Amino acid sequence: MRLSKAQYDEIALFISTLRPTRQCMKRLKERFPCQSQSTLLSIFSQEYQKMIKRTHAKHHTPEAVEMYYARYLNEVARDPKVPILLELANEVDFSPALMARTVLERFLEDHDGQPPTKPVLSSMLRDPSLIPDPVLANQVHLCIINDCFNGPLVDGIKHAIGHEHEVLLRQKLKEHNLAFLDEDQLRLKGYDKTPDVILEVPVAVDGHVIHWIESKASFGDEASHKTYLHDQFWSYWNRQKEPPYKIYWINHLSHIS
Repeated sequence: MRLSKAQYDEIALFISTLRPTRQCMKRLKERFPCQSQSTLLSIFSQEYQKMIKRTHAKHHTPEAVEMYYARYLNEVARDPKVPILLELANEVDFSPALMARTVLERFLEDHDGQPPTKPVLSSMLRDPSLIPDPVLANQVHLCIINDCFNGPLVDGIKHAIGHEHEVLLRQKLKEHNLAFLDEDQLRLKGYDKTPDVILEVPVAVDGHVIHWIESKASFGDEASHKTYLHDQFWSYWNRQKEPPYKIYWINHLSHIS
């Protein structure tokens, strides 16, 4: 079932009143019982990411970083068992995982005398036991596991879901006896940018001739669809002179095709 623009706007407006907690999905489902859990979760995640992008700059000014770091040092000196970074992130309406990243980066700059490299910072966020301060390691860990929409834990889940749906796509094509080449096969043939599959014999679906298929395990809203068009779809079209067929496994707006 596709969502109308009015339905989507109503959901997005309600989401703007919620905080990104584990309880928010319960409230969403109660408010929109006819929508699937996966649709509501995907829309919430996308709307939350938009908010993070809009407010990212204000949380990364030198003044903000120093304030967050000073708050952490003062509070941890009082009681290191309190989830200080998690509470601070909720207080300033910031992603817990991004708050952990900000404070960890500032700590490592003090600890090592220079800013950490991106690989070092990322590895510590994926495995907080690598952080040289055990108290901060625990604080970072709490932020990562309590952030429902950002961080290495969420990234891993998204990657797994995306891979699962790519496997499902290939299974469906095989069930219908459709010959195709997947990404790995296309790269071996020298393609630098590849959709998930290219059909060796095009097929017609809903009046459209389908040459390529791109699978997205997410909700197809206007913003993400435009991003995919710019970053991926137009390059496929320019190469083959045919647009790819997009599959949004979660759901999409009725006017997106």
